Amino acid sequence: MRTGNLLASLNNNDDNFIGGADLHLHTTASDGTLTPYQMVKFAKDAGLSAIAITDHDSTSGLEEAISAGNELEIEVIPGIELSTLDGEKEVHILGYFIDPSNIMLIDFLSKMIRARDNRTVEMVEKLNDLGVDISLDRVRDISGTPFIGRPHIARAMLEMGYIREPAEAFTPEYIGSGGRAYVERFKISPEGAIGLIHKAGGVAVLAHPGYLGDRSALGEKDIARYVGYGLDGVEVFYSKHTSKQVEYYKCAALKYGVIMTGGSDCHGWEDVRLGEVRLEKQYVETLKYYKFHRNKELRGQYEYFFN
Repeated sequence: MRTGNLLASLNNNDDNFIGGADLHLHTTASDGTLTPYQMVKFAKDAGLSAIAITDHDSTSGLEEAISAGNELEIEVIPGIELSTLDGEKEVHILGYFIDPSNIMLIDFLSKMIRARDNRTVEMVEKLNDLGVDISLDRVRDISGTPFIGRPHIARAMLEMGYIREPAEAFTPEYIGSGGRAYVERFKISPEGAIGLIHKAGGVAVLAHPGYLGDRSALGEKDIARYVGYGLDGVEVFYSKHTSKQVEYYKCAALKYGVIMTGGSDCHGWEDVRLGEVRLEKQYVETLKYYKFHRNKELRGQYEYFFN
């Protein structure tokens, strides 16, 4: 689906923007538990006016989500969340208004899918060696998509009775970071992710800087460095950020002249944070305006934002 068609199909509900926006949601196109349609319906039922679908290293759910947005009359922004590695820290970069048909993006995501598959094979083999008898075929069945990750392994372990809840799989005993059956993921650098998002026509935003995978946080110096790489914004408002962190990252965004976004990072029914972050209209409009000015040659495709 070409960008022009994709963006032309978005709903611009400016006159009814009363429920706020959640710009960080995951579906079954990555590691969420709701299909793209179900997530859009979930957001509509929660009273949101706009959302962004930001699946991990995947754009496969965007067409379904935007179609659902048209049907249910809720604005859906096409996005992605890219996993990167900065030294020993896993840093996520969000991309908004990306073109899912961009060749460079497609090539990169294809490599990611192959790398994820190989990683899953290795982790299942390691678990088997530890006496955890789960099958790769069952893990693939649970996923039901080319996107296979640790959540699907955890569900297979739960089915077989090795754990009482999925969270138990994400420990040093099993597939937690650095765990006995853990295998590192293929990742690019933050600089590479920012560049890729820009080449795909998107706006690059640092995701949850106060809540990294290892529970550490990024500081102002990190943000300054990423801005030097071309970073466009910071996810200031995040469901797990403390009020102190929100103020800290808000000040950093203002200092370096980048935009502010926010979202819940909801992954589905089992995660009730949907709508916990509800951005006001001004933040969504700023994101759109910034996208518009980054791509002046595409002016005709974005004028509807300002009608």
